[in-house]
Amino acid sequence: MDDSDRLPAPYPGPTAGRPLLGLTVLVVEDSRYASEALRLLCLRSGARIRRADSLRAARRHLQVYRPTAVIVDLGLPDGSGTELIRELDRAVPRISVLLGASADPGGEVEAAAAGADAFLAKPITSLALFQAAILSRLPADRQPAGPRGISDEHVVPDPLALQDDFTLVASRLEDPCGADIDYIAQFVAGLAYSSNDAALADAASALARARGSGNLAGAERSQLAGVLQARLAEPRAI
Repeated sequence: MDDSDRLPAPYPGPTAGRPLLGLTVLVVEDSRYASEALRLLCLRSGARIRRADSLRAARRHLQVYRPTAVIVDLGLPDGSGTELIRELDRAVPRISVLLGASADPGGEVEAAAAGADAFLAKPITSLALFQAAILSRLPADRQPAGPRGISDEHVVPDPLALQDDFTLVASRLEDPCGADIDYIAQFVAGLAYSSNDAALADAASALARARGSGNLAGAERSQLAGVLQARLAEPRAI
């Protein structure tokens, strides 16, 4: 299958309202909350979405099909997203659109150095920015015809997806042997930034600082676990 991965001829092409119709986006993202935002953006844009939550899962996907665009989170459970960006940038034929994503502003430099076409700063909620990042890298024959208005819409991910992320991290923190504390610290920092949670951000920062200074970070780990349990205990809207 070539890069196009387009819908068969009987299906409509991109329109002003759905400018990514007929395209497939592979989202390589470990956070359910961030993935839900991207799912909504793809839905509003007409694109199909596939998700991989690790480098290993992404490589399995790419053995089977070829998406039009790949959005790669830089912090993944089994390595840096820059590894995959570098691989895809060097592949022949190359993916049409290759984007890096992170809540860390410094990730933009890393993504560019690895070969990404552009960088999406988390939280990724703007429909206009999402569409522009992909459309600006596509050839003219894959653009919607005629004028297209710029939307000011922002998507709001389901808060239950955020709860799923909290549950996952809390379970990993309970594992005395298998927990990757450095990964957990950066993952939670991204969740805190995306959800505007100051207490969670403080706990993640304290854990990262302790690990950076070579400490076992037992107290900071307990602090983060407490904040997560408090979030999980909050009433959920149904």
